Amino acid sequence: MLKYFFLFLFINTLFAKNLTSPIDAMKATYGKESIISKGKIHLTNEKFKKIQLKTKTKLNTKNYIIYRAKKDGKILGYGLLINKKIHLKNNVILYLISKGKLKNIEIITYNESQKYIFSKKWQAIFKDKNTNELLQLTQNLPTTTKTTLFTNSIIEGSRLAFALYNEIIEGN
Repeated sequence: MLKYFFLFLFINTLFAKNLTSPIDAMKATYGKESIISKGKIHLTNEKFKKIQLKTKTKLNTKNYIIYRAKKDGKILGYGLLINKKIHLKNNVILYLISKGKLKNIEIITYNESQKYIFSKKWQAIFKDKNTNELLQLTQNLPTTTKTTLFTNSIIEGSRLAFALYNEIIEGN
């Protein structure tokens, strides 16, 4: 019986660790009373190439999930779900954007050791970044010890989220 318990623990650590849901993250940022809807973005070949050039990031898909927060008929903001691989493992980040500014980032699924996960204080460095910025490590954001791959992943994801917001939502 004990060996099955340890087998269960081992197998459980192999799978993704969901830290929060996109809906909960949206409500935490835009208010519990906000109405959250989920949609999809499908990039045309032209938009795919344009965003790939603009972000200086290799895109692996043309499909993205977007969330929209509304209250009293007004759009409060958006959440763009970006899936990035680190060490061959998927990690999912939600970029919360309103009026051309990054309001928050939320780590939705994290497949790395928990010791590498960033604190809320570090995540706050991204707050209020303009979606027209092309964020880069050390130029816009500080590096952190032992987390360069994850930091780069978040930065690449932010560039992609910003480009999707600017190209698709704002239509720039």
